[in-house]
Amino acid sequence: MKKLGIIGCGWLGNHIAEHLSKNYEIFATTTTESKLESLRAKGYQATLVKFPDEADAKMEVWEIAPEQLDALIIAVPFSGLRGSKIPMTGKRQNLLRFIGDFKGQVFYTSSTGVYPDTEKEFTEDDLPATEVESENFILKKFPHANILRLGGLMGGERLLKNYNISKLDQLVNHIHYADICSVIEKMLDKHSESKVYNVVAPVHPNKQEIINAQKGLPYTGTRTDTGRIISSEKLISELDFTFQYPDPRYFHH
Repeated sequence: MKKLGIIGCGWLGNHIAEHLSKNYEIFATTTTESKLESLRAKGYQATLVKFPDEADAKMEVWEIAPEQLDALIIAVPFSGLRGSKIPMTGKRQNLLRFIGDFKGQVFYTSSTGVYPDTEKEFTEDDLPATEVESENFILKKFPHANILRLGGLMGGERLLKNYNISKLDQLVNHIHYADICSVIEKMLDKHSESKVYNVVAPVHPNKQEIINAQKGLPYTGTRTDTGRIISSEKLISELDFTFQYPDPRYFHH
């Protein structure tokens, strides 16, 4: 069986692992000791690893040599809101040192937060990964890495109606975790390399529409057609991808 490494097996990493575990042996890292047993109970090889801010800090050694993995997913956040710069040079250095000279497929989960807070439709060409500090540090070491700019993570217990939400008329750029898993699976099968994709549901309702739909209430307002919209057309076209959850109003179904 092929071997898949997931660095940072949190909420999203868990969903990815569950989706791919039928075809891959999962090697996961977590920064939380309490999560170790739950990961191991699912049959994953789990290691407690923290990436300190201090350069060249002492860290745990992964149970598997990275070069034995077929693919690697890095799901550790390295960008601030709207791509704001935050000092993580030591943490980044320790992560790269932990991975070593890996040659297989690499996936790095970035965020649509790298795009400016401007009312326009953004495509990947508007902001090359080499110009995004929190993405370029991965590409310098792994130029073949795939960068996945994820929209707001939703699905399961993550529903807008469960949160205290402001700016209810604002259009959303959300993504259901099931579609993230399917995108990665398809890219693994296609042996994709050096791709940058916006992974965002193609329908962009406003927050009030979504909350009303989740509460079973009608929506009588009018949706604006202007706002900050992240396009997933490149992903749909190049991967011939069909979203299981294209409309965030129905993520709870």
